[in-house]
Amino acid sequence: MLTGRSILVTGGTGSFGKKFVEILLKKYQPKRLVIYSRDELKQYDMSQTFSSHEYPCLRYFIGDVRDGERLKMACEGIDTIIHAAAMKQVPAAEYNPMECIKTNVLGAENVINAAIYNNVKDVIALSTDKAAAPINLYGATKLCSDKLFVAANNMRGKRDLKLSVVRYGNVFGSRGSVVPAFLKMKNSGTITITHDEMTRFTISLEEGVDFVLSSLRNHMGGEIFIPKIPSYKILDVAQAIAPDAKKKITGIRPGEKLHEEMITETDALSTIEFDNYYVITPSTPMWDPEELVSKFKGKRVEQNFRYNSGENSDWVSVEQLRKDVVKYCEENPEYGAFL
Repeated sequence: MLTGRSILVTGGTGSFGKKFVEILLKKYQPKRLVIYSRDELKQYDMSQTFSSHEYPCLRYFIGDVRDGERLKMACEGIDTIIHAAAMKQVPAAEYNPMECIKTNVLGAENVINAAIYNNVKDVIALSTDKAAAPINLYGATKLCSDKLFVAANNMRGKRDLKLSVVRYGNVFGSRGSVVPAFLKMKNSGTITITHDEMTRFTISLEEGVDFVLSSLRNHMGGEIFIPKIPSYKILDVAQAIAPDAKKKITGIRPGEKLHEEMITETDALSTIEFDNYYVITPSTPMWDPEELVSKFKGKRVEQNFRYNSGENSDWVSVEQLRKDVVKYCEENPEYGAFL
């Protein structure tokens, strides 16, 4: 699927991008693999692990998805784009709304235009659970981005181009998530929690990359792919990290949900279920959804179906969370050994 292909990853120096590159170099032999991001220090740091000398297919391009002309130049000769660049911090987006819109919405438009201009074959855009029924600007911009990538399949004309979206929940231990935050609070004796009933979806970086690769393998264009993943309770994460610490409830922050959604009841009208994932099909017909049902042995969900972290049937236990935290600390020694 990717061996012999030229691939570009926007936001390639982020958590997902680095893991994607690691797995791609391990499992495939791409012709060219372009890391496209705007932070030269992160590119330098990443090149110390994945050097162009050791991996001749690698290219490090400085560029911002806001810069459409630079992106068009970077996508010359590219077969596949994985769009992972985004402004993701909810408080920062609320305080700097136009900056979030420029990156997440106008940047998405630039990716689409670059793909069309350069006859790219496949585009997978990464989304977030916050894009389903959004209540903060970050989620709203990602919903808008999702809509742009889905609708772009109507703009491709006769080009052999497919654009799809992958939507999943919190990556365990990612920057800004509760795991590193709680680890920093651990020795203070107090863990601050916004609400004692809060839940979140969780997925590992490896699982996220594998799901993107499987979606890339199967996509027809215009779908939103959603993995079946477990949920955790925020209180259970705190218990796994600091069982003896005091739990201080501070109240839900602006733009924060008690439970995250990935499929709303309205989405259910267009949702097909498979063994390990769901697909929201395009509302504007681009192909027959029944073809997807028969090809991959899917079934339509019930009319009132919804998929959120609070009503999930799959939960991560405190014991498993503790094992995951131990592994996270081993991979991130700045937090020290976790006992």
